[in-house]
Amino acid sequence: MSSPLIVVTGATGQLGQTLSQLWAESPLPQYQLKVLSRSALDIGKAEMTDAVLSELKPSVVVNAAAYTQVDKAESDAAGAALVNAQGAGAIASWVAANQARLIHISTDFVFDGTSKTPYTVNQQTNPLGAYGASKLAGEQQIQALANGCSAIVRTSWLYSEHGNNFVKAMLRLMGERDQLSVVNDQVGSPSSTHGLADLIFAMIPCQNYQGIYHWTDGASISWFEFAQEIQYQALQEGLLSKAIPISPIATSAYPTPARRPAYSVLDRSRVLAEFECPVEDWKAQLRLVIRQLAGKSAATL
Repeated sequence: MSSPLIVVTGATGQLGQTLSQLWAESPLPQYQLKVLSRSALDIGKAEMTDAVLSELKPSVVVNAAAYTQVDKAESDAAGAALVNAQGAGAIASWVAANQARLIHISTDFVFDGTSKTPYTVNQQTNPLGAYGASKLAGEQQIQALANGCSAIVRTSWLYSEHGNNFVKAMLRLMGERDQLSVVNDQVGSPSSTHGLADLIFAMIPCQNYQGIYHWTDGASISWFEFAQEIQYQALQEGLLSKAIPISPIATSAYPTPARRPAYSVLDRSRVLAEFECPVEDWKAQLRLVIRQLAGKSAATL
């Protein structure tokens, strides 16, 4: 009898690359892994989704594919919805019809940022822009089509040694500039893909996950505070040769096409209660990624 198959969408994304990288060390020897790029499975094409999944017959689909260009989504709402809403719905339809399970990655952008305390899984959603609206629509598709066999994992401020993210952007700018200004009135929680991958590895063998979960590395900090810690650790690890001044600025001084939630800390208590997975302090998770980057050439930043 062949081993059950785990299919991960979004092979070239930060999470897809991390899952591939860590799979050999995961506690899941009884499973096979297949990570699919957009060329192998474009979730924005429902017929392709059905055909590919029907051929592979996975027992679990981890949907890490997404339209993540938050600002571009404001002028391309249809493109964001095609992937984040209809794409998620197509996977949910297949999973429900084929006795499989789904772990779907969502975002803190489903909230409007008006809360003063960490958002719980049951709190009212109210996205501020097209990206958040498309991700919320995807959640709703999954809940309508595959609620009994799916988990929606919302995360925030995702970063890794792969792809494009805040940590790598800050390191590049810190190496190029004499000073830097970073927004100090948006508060949230950084999430390393390593920590998120550990959670997914813990969830996969379970058959009873259902509904919405929140996962972050547990901090409640501003982008400015995050940038300060990035510089501190990068200097320690030799990734930067000198410190530069970092100044706090207001969101209003750095306008973007899409509005960001001013506060998007997620309450992860449900995950901690239901799953046994490694829990690292956010600074320890950042150190892991910084050390990964320190082992690469500067050209990869």
